Amino acid sequence: MPIATLKIEHGGASLTGKRAQNQDAILVKVPDNNQELTHKGIVACIADGVSCSDQSQRASHTAVVQFVNDYFATPSSWSIKHSASKILTAINSWLYEEGSKQALTHNSLVTTFSCVIIKSNTAHIFHVGDTRIYLMRDGELELLTKDHQRVNLAKQAYLTRALGMDSNLDVDYQQLSLKKGDRFILTTDGVHDTLDVSSQVSSASLTSQQLSDQLCQSALEKGSEDNLSALVLDILELPAQSLPEHQLSVLSRSIPPALDEGHKLDHFKVLKILHAGARSHVYQVLDETSGEIRVLKTPSEQYRDELEFLKGFANEQWVGTQLKNKRVMKVYPTPVESKFVYQICEHIEGMTLRQWMYDNPKPSLQQARSILDETVKALRVFQRADMVHRDLKPENIMITPSGEVKIIDFGAVKVKGLEEISPESQDTVPLGAVNYIAPEYLNTGKANLVSDLFSVAVIGYEMLTGELPYKPSTSQNLNAARHTKWVYRSLSDYRDDIPTWVDLVFRKATHHLPNRRYQVLGDFIADLYIPNPVLQKEKDESPLIKRNPVLFWKILALMATGVALVETLMLVSK
Repeated sequence: MPIATLKIEHGGASLTGKRAQNQDAILVKVPDNNQELTHKGIVACIADGVSCSDQSQRASHTAVVQFVNDYFATPSSWSIKHSASKILTAINSWLYEEGSKQALTHNSLVTTFSCVIIKSNTAHIFHVGDTRIYLMRDGELELLTKDHQRVNLAKQAYLTRALGMDSNLDVDYQQLSLKKGDRFILTTDGVHDTLDVSSQVSSASLTSQQLSDQLCQSALEKGSEDNLSALVLDILELPAQSLPEHQLSVLSRSIPPALDEGHKLDHFKVLKILHAGARSHVYQVLDETSGEIRVLKTPSEQYRDELEFLKGFANEQWVGTQLKNKRVMKVYPTPVESKFVYQICEHIEGMTLRQWMYDNPKPSLQQARSILDETVKALRVFQRADMVHRDLKPENIMITPSGEVKIIDFGAVKVKGLEEISPESQDTVPLGAVNYIAPEYLNTGKANLVSDLFSVAVIGYEMLTGELPYKPSTSQNLNAARHTKWVYRSLSDYRDDIPTWVDLVFRKATHHLPNRRYQVLGDFIADLYIPNPVLQKEKDESPLIKRNPVLFWKILALMATGVALVETLMLVSK
């Protein structure tokens, strides 16, 4: 049975009308390859340049063309919201700067902009200005956007928001689940200010192109004085909600049996067994095609019927192929013709951070800072790709002989771009070692960048002390871990040679409340090198129970003992 794919029909019309120049712009792009269609989707844009400017046509055309071109150039791992926000901010800045160079103020480059991005089973709507997006579903027409305009005392409408109008940009965003048969209608004000759109779209017999033509022509005949543009998109087919394309590829293959030294899998010869566990097998192999030493990882045969596990294995491979950076372990594509499920990874010379910690039980502050600095640089690779690692621990960080840091193991990585295709359950079970993952991830299954920062800070604390900042959980039991009492243990309890101001940095970075942690990776590293007076001030001004809870309870206990002693003496004296 063939797999359903995303399929639309679209039509568009744009008339100059009674104006001397057409200042509207429309553009639709439907990718011609399945991979781009799956990971980026279909884009439809409409824009209307502000009519008082001689630069209005340039503004509207630049907005739609630049947006579409830049959107399809963004990494596949980026979420749609992240991609569009970055692009629209850049376009707005360019239009605003170019407009400020014009001799006449009214010749600024200002344009409205509305866009629908259809990815998998979801439509993503971006809107600024007074162009409109309607949805026709089950015979009912709904206006999805809100006009950003006001009417003055002379009954003239003017825009309050548009691209290029201001150095700051505020774009409306929403997303909605799609149904087969949905119809999107995008119009400029030359159409919807003159015409009752609902009266024109009731006939289901009109094709998308026929309806686009009819909307513009009818508005012109009713006396529209403006340019007239309309786009219509019909949802003909939707893909299955189950798996991205790369997951389907993995699920169609077989899990290989456990291998011994000398065995071959495709053109990879096993040189050494690195790990043989319940979940996976890892081997050092020789790529007989290239002559390179690689690492080959396969899932365990006992997971052959575990759909979620295999999906995770597929995602791990996909993540690795997206992150092309020296600070992250490389993952290579497996042969297209292979019948087996496995990953081919870079062979990294060196040791895990765990082994380094065994060899350096009491490192200097500078040694720890250097490794943390390099780890944060590696973490930024994930941040730029709109990913969250979620399983940072000493075993997943490699130190090379030259001192470079590389992050390995992507089995728990959250990819926002993939979530839009196959959303995670609201009750996602946290992955990773419970002593390193953040409290909010333990409790809700949700993690973000500051959750990864928590893990890095815990690792740094352990490097310096050999201990964890909180009482460790003795098992991987999630329920037990969720009932942890998050009482921070001061660095000075284990190292009296570490400055107090460094302890304040780790106290903040490992705070059990995410909004109390550092929100920027660089701030954490900066404070490790130079004392932050704000942290010291916060400590000095906080009550004793927060500054030194142990001392607080000792004093309270002494006071209680003293009171009891006085009461005893009073009773005896009677």
